[in-house]
Amino acid sequence: MNGKKKIIIAVTGASGSVYAHQLFLKLNTLKDQIEEVAVIFSETACKVWQYELENTEYNKLEYPIYSNNDFFSPTASGSSGFDCMIIIPCSMGTLGRIANGTSNDLISRSADVMLKEKRKLIMVLREMPFNLIHIENMKSVTLAGAIICPASPSFYSKPDSIDKLVATVTDKVLSLAGFKFEFYKWGEKNS
Repeated sequence: MNGKKKIIIAVTGASGSVYAHQLFLKLNTLKDQIEEVAVIFSETACKVWQYELENTEYNKLEYPIYSNNDFFSPTASGSSGFDCMIIIPCSMGTLGRIANGTSNDLISRSADVMLKEKRKLIMVLREMPFNLIHIENMKSVTLAGAIICPASPSFYSKPDSIDKLVATVTDKVLSLAGFKFEFYKWGEKNS
């Protein structure tokens, strides 16, 4: 084993395409730690990305992109050996399907595979406020082994731009995924 990561990035139709965009940019700087990246966009994710970011840069990613209805994708099987899946942003509908074992698209099937294989699943939820159904679904996936990482930026690094604010979330996500890189941690002096 070479120690490099095989990772799935899924993007759903929740607001917050900027988080996915920044995560892809950061992944490009961590190539020495990556063996393989598989990307899945829901149909709505593409529409939200176009609306929020006013571009179609998701078409220019250098990683393979699988259709959300392609159950022949390697991400749909535990034998493919992916180490980690990040759903960023994660809609409440996607959370609900995963929490209830409804694998009716590639994103929910891939997440189901990660849970059944006891591999890392990080769900970056982008919704507020939470209702009881959301909270119960978060409880279910947490008990099944997922990590809930809400897209809640931090301010103690005193970010002076939207990109730096977004990075407080994406850096945390990549750190949870096991990537090694320099980023602001509580108590450090701001540079």
